Amino acid sequence: MRNVWRTSSRSGSNGQCVEVRDRGVEVDVRDSKAPAAGTLSFIPAAWTAFTATLKAGGLRP
Repeated sequence: MRNVWRTSSRSGSNGQCVEVRDRGVEVDVRDSKAPAAGTLSFIPAAWTAFTATLKAGGLRP
């Protein structure tokens, strides 16, 4: 479903998570605790690459 904010299925019940919305031309990300604070927007290819890196175990400190 597009243009609907959703929370990751891996988010805990503590309310500290991000929400994602796929608008087709861009993917938006926001803080669920402060949705009015703004969003980050990615082109779909960049979002796919970012999430693939996370799933592969990348971006660890």
